[in-house]
Amino acid sequence: MTVFYFPLIIIVSLLILFKFFFIVKQQTAVVIERFGKFHSIRNSGLQLKIPIVDTISGRLSLKIQQLDVIVETKTLDDVFVKLKVSVQYVVIKDKVYEAFYKLEYPHDQITSYVFDVVRAEVPKMKLDDVFVKKDDIAIAVKAELQDAMLEYGYDIIKTLVTDIDPDAQVKSAMNRINAAEREKIAAQFEGDAARILIVEKAKAEAESKRLQGQGIADQRREIARGLEESVEVLNKVGINSQEASALIVVTQHYDTLQAIGEETNSNLILLPNSPQAGSDMLNNMVASFTASNQIGEAMKQQNKKNKE
Repeated sequence: MTVFYFPLIIIVSLLILFKFFFIVKQQTAVVIERFGKFHSIRNSGLQLKIPIVDTISGRLSLKIQQLDVIVETKTLDDVFVKLKVSVQYVVIKDKVYEAFYKLEYPHDQITSYVFDVVRAEVPKMKLDDVFVKKDDIAIAVKAELQDAMLEYGYDIIKTLVTDIDPDAQVKSAMNRINAAEREKIAAQFEGDAARILIVEKAKAEAESKRLQGQGIADQRREIARGLEESVEVLNKVGINSQEASALIVVTQHYDTLQAIGEETNSNLILLPNSPQAGSDMLNNMVASFTASNQIGEAMKQQNKKNKE
């Protein structure tokens, strides 16, 4: 019989020990009541209580907790918008009694204050300002909650406006406005680019023509200098200026014919090729220059008479 009762005695002893001792987890506070009245608060570790006399009334977490509150309200420009406000709070270790006994539903209390502050602040702002000043809304919510919840043993760590959701039609309109604005800017950039391209092309053409004119002028200057030198050389061997000019014209005339003949892809060109062609060309040029000089002199005489 003694052998039979020994295990039973051990089991009963263990049950009694379990009734006397209990374990509190890290970052947790346990409220102990004695005969229904608050007795003490126990923190983490192995704790002792008197069975039947002491009871565990509740456990409170001392970790930072988060409550997400969604508030629907109206802005100053009559746009309905939903705001998601995240409240991070913690039970103050030295005020576990207030947190446990003074406030039965802390989540509902926090939610009520969030609704009150958001619906007081957002109607003062336009929709665009709500997005810009969301931090101001969060600060206002925290200030209100901090003052109210401190009395009940709760510390507000931080409040965040994590989402702003306007009505679907309003979001669609905002997207269209944004798209139109971007298209306008793109069109302006394209116009500026086209204008710059036109200006740069005109500058390039002007520079090209300037250089082309300069090249032609240089070419004519060198031709004139070459002709002058040729006439001087011919004069030295007894050929007068008129004969030298005729000889140069004839030479250039045949050089031109030779160049045309060497170009196989040239169009058909009819030019005089008789020996007297060069002389005729020279006589025509001299006659043309003489006529021009005579006309110039006549115009000068007429201008002089008009002045008198």
